[in-house]
Amino acid sequence: MNWIEWIAAILSAVSVYLSARENIGAWPTSIAGVALYAYVFFHQGLYSSAGLQLVFLGLSIYGWYQWLYGGERHSRLRVTRVSARVWLVCAVGGLAFWWMLARLTSLLPGVALSTLDSGLATLSVMAQWMLTRKILETWILWIVADLVYVPMFLSRKLYPTAALYVVLLVLATMGYVQWRRSYARDRGALGVEPAPA
Repeated sequence: MNWIEWIAAILSAVSVYLSARENIGAWPTSIAGVALYAYVFFHQGLYSSAGLQLVFLGLSIYGWYQWLYGGERHSRLRVTRVSARVWLVCAVGGLAFWWMLARLTSLLPGVALSTLDSGLATLSVMAQWMLTRKILETWILWIVADLVYVPMFLSRKLYPTAALYVVLLVLATMGYVQWRRSYARDRGALGVEPAPA
């Protein structure tokens, strides 16, 4: 299984790198990477993370379409900021989903780190949805998730995946910087002052 994990890690890193660059190739590489990771995580008893990959598969297909046609008049999608209302919905919905997922997965045989795994899965779904909509704050959520994922994967002896998440942490930081510039550039081109971060 180690070679499958390595391929999944490489595809995932390429996908995040392309996302940070707002390159549409991020989505097909994401689809391939998440499919392989679903297999790896299932066999490690990380059921929330395995199920998360299936959610990512659907979100990757949705994101591919959104980045191409989700903007005004079915044009290219531009980077935006998250609203207070969306933050509130994500917080309330996320806490409820985390609690439910942790309760359900704790009943499964062979489950590992149910509460932590479920919390990270929930945070990752919110981050991935924001990525599909090109919301700048996606990178903040990914940075937080990556900081916690690394020790979790080390504890499960998933060393290539832990190394991947260190790389993803760096890429998420780069993504935030790149998307912030893109956001300011697009707002400047539209004659709108960039909103304060």
